[in-house]
Amino acid sequence: MVREIVLRQAGGSVTATLPKDMADRLHVAAGDKVYAIETDRGVLLTPYDPDFDDAMQAFEEVRRQYRNTLKKLAE
Repeated sequence: MVREIVLRQAGGSVTATLPKDMADRLHVAAGDKVYAIETDRGVLLTPYDPDFDDAMQAFEEVRRQYRNTLKKLAE
């Protein structure tokens, strides 16, 4: 879904306000953190933490490598 959002001055910062229906679909609310990622096509605003994904990918590799050991530890 593409929505036009008007940027506003707020002190020394520029703010963007998400429409309520969009915030609801993204499961974000006032006070939540979102991430602005610069891309070659513009700015991606997402509640998704790219560092968390990196950590999860590392965990998946370890989990596969030590699958049997982790099973024994879980007993």
